[in-house]
Amino acid sequence: MAIIVRENVQLSPLTTFGIGGPARYFTDVAKEADVREALRWAQERNIAYVLVAGGSNIVVPDDGLDALVLHIVEGEWSLEVEGGALNADFGCDLLALIRACGARSYGGWEKLAGIPGTIGGAVRGNAGAFGSEIKDFVVSVRALNAKREEMREFDNSACDFSYRHSFFKDNPEWIISSVMLKLQKIDPSESARNTEETIAERERRHLQNVRAAGSFFMNPKAPSNVVEMFEQEKGMKSREGRVPAGWLIEKAGLKGARVGGAVASEQHPNYIVNQGGATAHDVLNLAQRIKLEVFNQFGVELEEEAAIL
Repeated sequence: MAIIVRENVQLSPLTTFGIGGPARYFTDVAKEADVREALRWAQERNIAYVLVAGGSNIVVPDDGLDALVLHIVEGEWSLEVEGGALNADFGCDLLALIRACGARSYGGWEKLAGIPGTIGGAVRGNAGAFGSEIKDFVVSVRALNAKREEMREFDNSACDFSYRHSFFKDNPEWIISSVMLKLQKIDPSESARNTEETIAERERRHLQNVRAAGSFFMNPKAPSNVVEMFEQEKGMKSREGRVPAGWLIEKAGLKGARVGGAVASEQHPNYIVNQGGATAHDVLNLAQRIKLEVFNQFGVELEEEAAIL
């Protein structure tokens, strides 16, 4: 057996939140063959499985997971230096890919620099920032159906990308194995400069080096009166009728709101931060309080971007 299955492995150190109990069973997976073997192991024992990659955008329960956790670790990637076609395994770190491809004169996706996590996670959630989304670069996705052990290649349209959404998010039985992207020719120094400028802007706008899942809620579509209020106050146009979740939370008077060790950040209230000793119960209670207050005041339903495992 290529994979090694361990028992009662603590998951909190593997998450950016630093929250959560142990996995009943745990194994690292780096390639498609590892995933197949892990799924068979779980199926033979009638045990559920859960995938965990970079550990951002997830909330692990305090009691842990009564499942086999497939921990996705760094995989392999290759770049066609004549065509800019990038093939990357699901576990490749997104920022590392952006930097490595830029050094080889291919890029165009530097606005995604600094988004935490792996290329597989970025595709699943159609990660985006500063007007750019991963869907803009995806050519195709290779995925494994966990139930039927069927492999399929999805072209860009079949991925059903939209704001923070993809086919794979709606159909979790399809596990992303690898991704092909098309990048543009770029001068390495320009790519490096754009990458560092993007990271600096993220650090200015967002919290860095804190125990949080990232943006906890997606930016919601809002009624026209709320959109108008936002546009007048901020002097900018709404995108697709959406307003920032953090702006709504602040307008609702919940910046700095706290439940136990979980706090809606004073700097960026769409970040729920573990300020020390926070539990998943604290986080979810605070999230529910925020959702109720925003709905009561603005008629807007917030939807979690973070996955509640």
